[in-house]
Amino acid sequence: MSIVYEYLDGDVCDQAGIGRRARKSAIIRRKETEMPRILDAISCPEDVKWLTSSETEQLCYELREFLITTVTKTGGHLASSLGAVELTVALHRVFDSPKDKIVWDVGHQSYAHKLLTGRRDRFSSLRQYQGLSGFPDRDESPHDAFTTGHAGTSVSAALGMALTRDLAGDSNHVIAVIGDGCLTCGMVYEALNHAGHLGTRLIVVLNDNGMSISPTVGGLARRLNVARTAAPYIHAKEQTGRLLSRLPGGKSLRWAVHRLKEGAKAVVMPTMMWEELGFTYMGPVDGHNLTELEKPLTRAKNYRKPVIVHVLTTKGKGYTPAEDNPALFHGVSPSAENSVKAPTYSQVFAQTVRALLMDNPRLVVISAAMIEGNSLSPLTKEFPHRIYDVGISEQHAVTLAAGLATQGFIPIVAIYSTFLQRAFDQMLHDVCLPDLPVIFAMDRAGIVGDDGKTHQGVFDLSYLSLMPNMTICAPKDEHELQNLLYTSLTTEHPFAIRYPRGRGTGAPLATQLHQIPIGKGEVVRQGSDIAVVGIGSTVMACTEAADELASHGTNAMVINARFAKPLDTDLILGAANHTKKMVIVEENVLSGGFGTAVLDLLQKAAAPDVQVRRLGIPDEFVTHGRQNFLRSLYRLDGPGIASECVDFMSQSSGQARQ
Repeated sequence: MSIVYEYLDGDVCDQAGIGRRARKSAIIRRKETEMPRILDAISCPEDVKWLTSSETEQLCYELREFLITTVTKTGGHLASSLGAVELTVALHRVFDSPKDKIVWDVGHQSYAHKLLTGRRDRFSSLRQYQGLSGFPDRDESPHDAFTTGHAGTSVSAALGMALTRDLAGDSNHVIAVIGDGCLTCGMVYEALNHAGHLGTRLIVVLNDNGMSISPTVGGLARRLNVARTAAPYIHAKEQTGRLLSRLPGGKSLRWAVHRLKEGAKAVVMPTMMWEELGFTYMGPVDGHNLTELEKPLTRAKNYRKPVIVHVLTTKGKGYTPAEDNPALFHGVSPSAENSVKAPTYSQVFAQTVRALLMDNPRLVVISAAMIEGNSLSPLTKEFPHRIYDVGISEQHAVTLAAGLATQGFIPIVAIYSTFLQRAFDQMLHDVCLPDLPVIFAMDRAGIVGDDGKTHQGVFDLSYLSLMPNMTICAPKDEHELQNLLYTSLTTEHPFAIRYPRGRGTGAPLATQLHQIPIGKGEVVRQGSDIAVVGIGSTVMACTEAADELASHGTNAMVINARFAKPLDTDLILGAANHTKKMVIVEENVLSGGFGTAVLDLLQKAAAPDVQVRRLGIPDEFVTHGRQNFLRSLYRLDGPGIASECVDFMSQSSGQARQ
């Protein structure tokens, strides 16, 4: 049986999950029902405040059960949210969302928060088109105080909200919930430094599980690990103090033990750094003990200065496979996707990098907390001194690579397209300006699907194209990825390779790598009626479109541009002059992308009689949904491209007749 709540004053939570009791003293009546879970009775955060201790423990069990059952079907970030269940419940018991602002860093850990804030009935739509986002989203709920999907933003955003509160004369609380992995992000320290300087009321909850996606790296991570191992020692000292207080002379003994405990705590706990920054440090606290969690959170409410509450949790808590392998279960895919046998582009990248590392002692690899995501984990054991994980520090990763390049090394910076955006200035100023041979391997380029608008890699062709000295390419398949990686080592200039998320095309892998001429594309299929120019993952879709067009009597030329910069001018101009009609297809925003470069080329070549249609991402953020569905939505799959070609040719013929 479970519990349903009926307020004696008749007040209920509204559908948005933000209703409150009309009177603070309202009493609730519990009624036994046949409803199977306490979770089913929670329609807004206010409901969790009235649960008993045993009921909250049951609620945490039910939240985990619900998450495991649902997320293994929908896909999503499972281990992080499992580890934050008690913390989420405690936050909503102590604070009053949405009046109090809870800012989740990244949002990997926010699934339980979604369930407690009126979104349980829609949770099966997680990461699906027009369903719930896998991250906090202000458009989705007033309880999501900040839209986020990139790490290290919570303290800055929370401080902005706290300052707004102060200027308005309000009294609400602002809480930033940040994982220890985000403490490798430099932006966090900028925000902490500013918050401590201002001294305004702000609560930072450090959810310390020793992980980001992979184990957290860096000096602070080692310091926090000392605190994790010292926590049982401090707890034992507290129990000893209670025992000694009952003995004769116990007060004196207890004071001595207290001094000993505080001395030990000063040695092992990372308190000094926070206090020097202007924060009051509380912890460490057992993040899976609700009673212990609520105490420091309640105390923090009464402080008039910045406070940090250090919470120790286990990533994947309550689900043995996730606890045993939290990196693997950081993000899970729907089971239907597991039947595809072709290797992923990430796996092909790592396999090729291994061969290159063995062949070239000057080659090094830099990852920004994406060792697992880039499939580089096995290589770290084989090449421990040539693969560097710098944590969530994309800016540092790029300039570190620049420094290595000045000394004759060849660095490969392996960062997802969406995260490389964070190092724009470092690429422009530190790599391209001095024209250094740094290789950028941009995984998850183009439409990434379920992770949604914060992770879509659809801007890189545009922001890289404006950088002088930069070469930009995209392979049509995994075989071409291997050869472009090999080619990148032979240049003495910045070199960017973008490749998509997910499985490859099934093309046979190269047995021997060879160099591809810089700036040269290829004709994949001859034709005379229309030229369809693709780059990267769109080339295969362009070929499928040509097959469909052929079945209706249209002879389409298909070009694999391969390079977005420099363009293969002879190939593109030749195709344009031959067919007079050209469709350009890219998984990138249309503004400033590959198609823009082709239009500029045609204009400079004075080819006014060539008609062009560009297919790509319009001026909007791409939402979450399956990759294939989104490609179909934007007419970037085979049928969509074919349909656009037919429409384009029909309009072109009409204009010609006029």
